[in-house]
Amino acid sequence: MTSGTVADWTGRRFEVEVGAVAHGGHCVARAEGRVVFVRHALPGERVVVAITEDKGGSFCRGDAVEVLSASPERVDPPCPLAAPGGCGGCDWQHASADEQRRLKAAVVVDQLERLAGVRWDVEVEGLAGGLEHWRTRTRLAVDRSGRVGFRAHRSHKIVPVADCVIAAPGTVDVLAGQEWTPGAELEVSVDATGRTHASELLPDKGRLRSGKPVLRPHRVLGSSVAVEQAARREWRLDAHGFWQVHPDAADVLAEVVAEWTGLAEGGAAWDLYAGVGLFAAVLAGQVGEDGTVVAVESSRRAAEDGAENLADLPQVRVFAGKVEDVLADGDLPAPDVVVLDPPRKGAGRSVVDAIAAREPARVVYVACDPAALARDVATFADHGYTLTKLRAFDTFPMTHHVECVALLQR
Repeated sequence: MTSGTVADWTGRRFEVEVGAVAHGGHCVARAEGRVVFVRHALPGERVVVAITEDKGGSFCRGDAVEVLSASPERVDPPCPLAAPGGCGGCDWQHASADEQRRLKAAVVVDQLERLAGVRWDVEVEGLAGGLEHWRTRTRLAVDRSGRVGFRAHRSHKIVPVADCVIAAPGTVDVLAGQEWTPGAELEVSVDATGRTHASELLPDKGRLRSGKPVLRPHRVLGSSVAVEQAARREWRLDAHGFWQVHPDAADVLAEVVAEWTGLAEGGAAWDLYAGVGLFAAVLAGQVGEDGTVVAVESSRRAAEDGAENLADLPQVRVFAGKVEDVLADGDLPAPDVVVLDPPRKGAGRSVVDAIAAREPARVVYVACDPAALARDVATFADHGYTLTKLRAFDTFPMTHHVECVALLQR
């Protein structure tokens, strides 16, 4: 080994003391001056780690393949595939319910402090229904033998499944055990009526997009429209479009948004990354017929569904387009409140700058990624906005994902 070059550790096994949890479903350990991100471990444990990925540099990744000293919060995973080399979907099946929420809270605290310079005590609140059978929408892959499964962590390997611990009845259990087209993918959802909708996405031979085969959908169960219920309304939307996957999440998030807007009759509000208009409906009820709500959604299908779902609310104007493009239109009414629910990457500086330029009194930020939330909180702080409230919810039990709602005020 020459000076400055790190030997590839892939395949090596050694003992480590497991340190704090890190964002992404793993914990941090150190060995020979390098950071090791360890899955299937818990803080305070001593484990044998097997290195699974090493691209050089200051860190590598590995799995805890033997636990020498276990945390008191360790439990037996309810799914045998939640193990090294198994399914990559669940990160924390080996942790008690309380520990899962403590780990997620620690990640939110760490991201806010490191990326936004904000110290905040966080408690992750559980939703009804427990840890299992909550996921109403999922996507599966089909292996060369025609069996459905999920991919292993950071891998293209497909792990066949007969069922899934976190999947709602009517999803994975309906598709498993049948033979599907090798190389296809399957989208499946079960809506509020209990109806299953599934489409097989077939590779379109000869067509590529970004180096990958184009997939064309072929419906095999249900219809193209799902029926959901939240915020005292019924919603009709693309069966495989965006909707909260936990059956209680949409109502819980809508309630928090409603509580924090501070809107009055006749006010103006923006709902950015609006989906089919869940929060827009809440805002419309608060501003009344004399108020204005602008809903912006980049997916044209979702925007069309939103316009249909909100057709009884004339105070709502739905725009289909990228948020940054629509906000460049100076004719939009100045908002008293902005609600935004961006994708996992966050809103980003250009969108935050555009919001702040219109000087809303409040911003209610719904976030599915704590790092993205922290980065955007820091950017809002540059414009004089302060984090004044935050709630976190365990809308994705057994995984490392967590949903936060933050209130920022000028």
